[in-house]
This record gives sequence, structure tokens and C-alpha cells, in this order.
Amino acid sequence: MGTILSILSVIVVLLVFTFFIDGDIGIVIIAFMVFAPLVSLFFAWYGRKRTIVTFDCDGFVKKGSKLNVNVTVEKTGFFPLGIIEIQLAVSEVFGSIDKLYKLSLIKGDSKSFSVEIDANTGGNGEIAVKSVRSCGFLGFLGFKIQSQLPQSKSVGVIPEIPDAKTSSKLFRSIADSVMTSDEEENNDSSQLFSANTTPGYEHREYEAGDPLKRVNWKLSAKKNQMMVRLDEAAAAIQPVIAIDLYRPKQEAAEKAILREERIICSVFGLVSALIKNGIACTFVYYGADGKIVAESVDNPEYPQQLLLKVLASRVERDRRIKLDYTSACACVIASTDCSASINSVISDFEDKEAVSLIGVSARDKNETKCKMWYLDGDNNFKLV
Repeated sequence: MGTILSILSVIVVLLVFTFFIDGDIGIVIIAFMVFAPLVSLFFAWYGRKRTIVTFDCDGFVKKGSKLNVNVTVEKTGFFPLGIIEIQLAVSEVFGSIDKLYKLSLIKGDSKSFSVEIDANTGGNGEIAVKSVRSCGFLGFLGFKIQSQLPQSKSVGVIPEIPDAKTSSKLFRSIADSVMTSDEEENNDSSQLFSANTTPGYEHREYEAGDPLKRVNWKLSAKKNQMMVRLDEAAAAIQPVIAIDLYRPKQEAAEKAILREERIICSVFGLVSALIKNGIACTFVYYGADGKIVAESVDNPEYPQQLLLKVLASRVERDRRIKLDYTSACACVIASTDCSASINSVISDFEDKEAVSLIGVSARDKNETKCKMWYLDGDNNFKLV
């Protein structure tokens, strides 16, 4: 309505000027005011088919720094582009972008500009081009470009991992479980498993002399015959650490990312502490392809690489981690939600007494029979 009133007021002024002040100049001005919008409309219409927008940025950025996004606009054909309006969109781990970016491409075939975005919260984020419009030089009219917008890009915001203290009861209980299992492993007289096999979910039928602790009872019940796991010996004494970035559908993303960041910091603080003290572990997480990955972590430099893999994975709502046919001397599940629904994850673990949980804080609900811990401000794991 405001635009229509503005146009009508301009028409009234032109008519008054033409018929009551200076007719010759008024005619020239009227001709220009008709010709200029038509030219502007032509450039806007022409640009909608001749504009290609791309952007690029790093795959990771440290929390508290700025992510540099380079946007490039290309034109095809001879005529210049009028005004190209570009609007970017970012997920909640980044600072908001309200600015509408505009540029005109008169000379050359492309033009680029950079945008700095604040990385505020650790976790997986996303950058996208929300919309692109081709407008005339006067800026009155605009059309959506007909070329396909670029695909969004996943960006991991790297938080500072705390130096978890090894004096906590959680760390000591894991270390004791590893030592106990190691002693039992050394006492086994039958070396029935090849050192070349890898930890995972490979099985074979039970044979006389196989240790009963290697029997996968859940799988055996399904197949109606006893099945034993073909993991290497070292895998049997490795604790399992799983990260469960569970985000309910109804939870606001602004709140969810804070809980997810806290869980990421807590679980990698624990993994780093274990590795520094010579305790290898099996880490279970969702990879960037959406599949569950179980990796053996036995190198002090590997947790940082593993952190990047976790941050590269988008968080899907209502998705829990799975521990199908998994057994170990100890299992720690770090989860953003320890309500009753996490029991479906625990039920897949054979020895439930060996399972512990890591929650976000002391205020989290624990609706399971497992012990739940949280990392306090002094980097100690405290029992809830």
C-alpha cells in the first residue's frame, strides 16, 4: 500500500509540474519516468535466468572465532546484471544474519564478497543461501533467479575440550574394570581368536572350549544356536564409550545445541583422559553418512580427529545411538536425554550392570537403573 501511494504522489507532482509550471520540461521528466522503469524491469527480468550464485567456507571453525564465507555471483550473456539481492541462512550454533547483501555486475563475468559469521556454540552447524532475487536498477521490482541455489554446507564448530580429572569415581571404575578384564583375559588358556580380526560384530558358531563370556546371548536366541564373537582379544577389554546426541522433535534448537555441546565436551574429556592414562576404548557415534561407526581409540592424538568426525555429522531429531550385540568390560553412554526412552539403547547391551550414563548436569532426570554422572565446573565427574 505504501509503494502504491508513493507512486501516485510522484504522478501527481509530475502532472502539476507539467500543466502548471513548465510543460516542456515536464514532458521530458514524464518520458524519463516511464522509460527508466521499463529499462529497470528489463534488467530484472533478464537477470533471473542469467545469474549463478555459489559460496564456499571452511568445514570447521573454533568456537569464539569467525567463519569466513565467500559468496560468488556469476553472470552469463552480454548484458550487465541489475541488482542481485542475496540472503544467507545459518543454523543456531552461529550468530544470526539479518543483513540483505546487494551487488551489481556491470563489468566482468563474476564478483565475490565475504561474510564473517560468529561461531558461538560448539557442535554441527549449517550455512545456506536462503534466497536470491534479480532486481532492476531502480529496485522496485524483483524476480527469483531460475538457476538452482547452491547446496547447504555442514560446518563443525570446535569447542574447547576440558581436561577431565582422573581422580573421579567414574574414571577409577572404568580403569578397575579394564584391569579386571585384562587379568581374566590373560588367564584364558585357549587362544581361540586371531589377533588379525578386528573389533566389530562378526560371529561364528560356538565350539567346545570357547569362553562363555564371548557368547552373544541375544544373537544366539535369535538364531537358536550359540554364537560367539570374533573380536580380537584387545577388544574384549576395551570400554565402550558412546555419544547419544538425542534431540526430541519438540525441543527448540537454541536449547538443544547447548546440551549437545556440553555432552560433546564431557565425553571427549573422558576419552582424552582414558587415552592419556593408557586405556584404549571403543568409541561409538553417528558418522557423516548417517551410519553408526565404532572405532578403537588407542592413540593420544586420535581423540581430536574423532572429535572432527563427530562435529561433521548433522544431528537428526528423534535419533538414538544403537549398541546392537555389543559387550565390553564397561560401557559409558553420554546422552543429552536420559529419560525412559534411553532404555531402548541400554537394552541392546548384554551386561547392563556395566553401563553408566553421562548427563548434561545434576538437574537431568535419570529414568534408568544405571548410574548417571555429569562433568562439573572443576572438570570432575560427579554422581547424580
